[in-house]
Amino acid sequence: MTLMLRRADARRIALAAQGFARPRPAAVGTRQITAALHRMRILQIDSVNVFARSHYMPLFARLGAYDTALLDALAFSRRPRWVESWAHVASLVSVDDWPLLQFRRDAMRDKYGRDDWAEANQPLLRWLRDELAARGPLRPAEIEHDARSGPRGSWWGWDDVKNGLERLWLFGEVAIAGRRGFERRYALASDVLPASALESAVPRDEAIAELVRRAAVAYGVATAADLADYWRIRDRPAVLAGVRQLVDSGELIPVEVEGWQSGGRPARAWLHRDAARPRKVDAAALLTPFDPLVWFRDRAERLFELDYRIEIYTPAAQRRFGYYSLPVLIGDDVVGRVDLKSDRAEGALRVQSAWWEPHAPAEAADRIAAELLAAARWQGLERVTVSRWGDAADAIAAALRAERHEHPDGRSN
Repeated sequence: MTLMLRRADARRIALAAQGFARPRPAAVGTRQITAALHRMRILQIDSVNVFARSHYMPLFARLGAYDTALLDALAFSRRPRWVESWAHVASLVSVDDWPLLQFRRDAMRDKYGRDDWAEANQPLLRWLRDELAARGPLRPAEIEHDARSGPRGSWWGWDDVKNGLERLWLFGEVAIAGRRGFERRYALASDVLPASALESAVPRDEAIAELVRRAAVAYGVATAADLADYWRIRDRPAVLAGVRQLVDSGELIPVEVEGWQSGGRPARAWLHRDAARPRKVDAAALLTPFDPLVWFRDRAERLFELDYRIEIYTPAAQRRFGYYSLPVLIGDDVVGRVDLKSDRAEGALRVQSAWWEPHAPAEAADRIAAELLAAARWQGLERVTVSRWGDAADAIAAALRAERHEHPDGRSN
């Protein structure tokens, strides 16, 4: 018999699985960061740095203000405990999970290791391996080779050295041994990862089944599409096979969630047997567009009725909510979105726009104001200013007693 869940119950289960039902700790150290990382299993990396780097934000959303150097020490050192991998696109994953993604690296080698560019540049790839073996971790700018002065490669517009390093990273021959700013430092995988990670690849079907299990734990309740997207697994039959194994073992329980539809019919979904089912969640958080809670837009719409797209590639005049608007979680629901910019030269957090979702509660402005003040302090900014664009801008400015600023594009209500 299929268990029935109300939409609100599913939402609270999902929030609890992601760590939002827990009170924020009084102090945040490596132990709290590591525990949050293990609940999520993955942090997506993105280069946009308007407010804060995306991979820093999910921890702030769950834990509150913390020293980002603690995450850097875990992830961007010569011997990291969390390592960059192509997981949910470019992401940080536990070193212990490296063997589970060998099938992904094999697929990347099949795709990018035998194309025309790779065939034409085998001497360069050999030279890069030898250079890293001889010199240790290097940034692309530290590598001198005749290819750097030649024409730029066509793959993502990078020159051939960068292209070669990226391919070797996708294949798993190279790993990331830290960053300077946002620039990667490349090294042979054997110089970064322990032998236990490099010598214990998991067969593809077993790996996908285990990744499905981990996604189910991280999501609490999910559809097959949700579980596949968590690790960007395109093989739907393999995902469904993993689901069947988990159902047969009793780890996943078939459920039907109110309002979750697929093709005009109730969507098939599954509840993890260990998922917490809180009666109340009272969180407050600013969410990056690449937070696991909302990164799969179909799921965000099912959970929160949130029609969400980032607009960084949308022409300015056509933007509805702003360049890089962040969903705002209050209580157990997404109640609005704010477009933030850290103006470090002026010591100000700029709220470039602010918008309500249709179901925002009356007290939301005060709670968003408190979260914005905490975000400004976390970023070392002295004050918050609010533009006049967005139907929530006036209420949030009033709650903050904030000065107003003109939107850079001249937008206002």
